[in-house]
Amino acid sequence: MKVTFMGHSCFLLEGETKILIDPFITGNPMTKIKPEDINVDLILVTHGHADHMGDTVAIAKSSGATIVSVFELASYCAQFGVQTHAMHIGGSNRFGPVQVKLIPALHGSGMVDEDGTIHYLGNPCGFVINLDGKTVYHSGDTGLFSDMGLIGKRQPIDLALLPIGDNFTMGPDDALEAVKLIKPSVVIPMHYNTWPLIAQNPEEFKQDVEKETPARVVIMQPGDSYEL
Repeated sequence: MKVTFMGHSCFLLEGETKILIDPFITGNPMTKIKPEDINVDLILVTHGHADHMGDTVAIAKSSGATIVSVFELASYCAQFGVQTHAMHIGGSNRFGPVQVKLIPALHGSGMVDEDGTIHYLGNPCGFVINLDGKTVYHSGDTGLFSDMGLIGKRQPIDLALLPIGDNFTMGPDDALEAVKLIKPSVVIPMHYNTWPLIAQNPEEFKQDVEKETPARVVIMQPGDSYEL
């Protein structure tokens, strides 16, 4: 499986199928690719904030991809004439060669119109993705919670994608504790350095994780790919 980092929390997984997660492309200062250049089968959206929903609808329209998220967010997207598949926390579903399960996340979820109206879009979530014999956990935006220990207990996690930016999500210290609970083989930090408010040093996170756990940390720049 090829894992490409698009910046912020956006990743492209390419194997027997192509999966895009949290496609914040337009307006993302870390991303150079254009939404119209992306062609995928599934778009997984962890929650309804603009820096995660991003170009979800536009890419779904141009590529014919199915949007997968919690019921409320999927229903919101469906009104724009795109293909959606609604799920909810704890549920799983197979989409051809890929199995997707929704995991809790401690955060919020809602889109804000220009007039300030907030559209509540259900519970935030993370995803456990089984593809090409590998298991990837994308946590979405979340704080630390003890039930993360169940994620790695239920099945070995080959790759965990975890936020370290602090302020809106876990910071590096809590993300380190998350690694200890999940016990992944590889960790890729995300949701940091997009803006000054979430500036972090990923090298310090890498040093701490690799000192205190068996996990390996891979630091990626937007556009970088990693073979899992």
